[in-house]
Amino acid sequence: MPSPPRLPSPAAWAADLHLAGVFLTRLPLGSLMRAGTPARAVRAYPVVGAAVGAAGGGTLLAAAALGLPAPAAAGLAVGVTILVTGALHEDGLADVADACGPADRDQRLAVMRDSRVGTFGVLALVLSVLLRVAALAGPAPLVAAAGLAGAAGAARAGPAVLLHAMPPARGDGLAAGVGRPDRETLGWAVGLGALALVLPAVAAGPTAAAAMALAVAAATAGAGFLAHRLVGGLTGDTLGAGIQAAEITALLALAGAA
Repeated sequence: MPSPPRLPSPAAWAADLHLAGVFLTRLPLGSLMRAGTPARAVRAYPVVGAAVGAAGGGTLLAAAALGLPAPAAAGLAVGVTILVTGALHEDGLADVADACGPADRDQRLAVMRDSRVGTFGVLALVLSVLLRVAALAGPAPLVAAAGLAGAAGAARAGPAVLLHAMPPARGDGLAAGVGRPDRETLGWAVGLGALALVLPAVAAGPTAAAAMALAVAAATAGAGFLAHRLVGGLTGDTLGAGIQAAEITALLALAGAA
């Protein structure tokens, strides 16, 4: 007889949420050593992402209630998400943009490890912030706030998909340290990422949520393709850049559909 499905362990989920929070934010969450398994913890990334987006969305609603112009409220919301994450994903985006310059794989990996930011990286960061602010300034505040939480949660399902499908680019990086999530973990991550889009579905309608889902899927696939072309696999920077790309495209899809 087939064995019954395993019930989720609250202790394991608590450990994975803790580790996901340590990885994805700069909140004072305590020691990494007390947390869960890195490969399994990616299932909790969408939960942490939705919480980060909710912090930004709450800021946007508060700013709008105070009468601030929509661009200012959107800028504050984006600023809060950057503050909570410590610009972790922006750093990955900038490094990947700079790595597009060299023609050699080893040089590209060296550029990603370099703490300095080049011209391509600066331009990518500016575009990242401008596109998010513009996308959030268009819809009504409640729609924008729900969309930010949903986009941030859905975008963070991407690492589970990429880590499951692709190898790390090197043996000593973050992608190698996290490891390959199994199918169960992948299912949880994708399911929770989709669940995050319930928020914009309620606020803006199912069409907007569907457009955001397609945007996240396309951006994640594009990030995987670019990582393969640049360095033959995943690094922490390519994963962060993928999250940024998915979040931005999801917000643009919301702005276009709302």
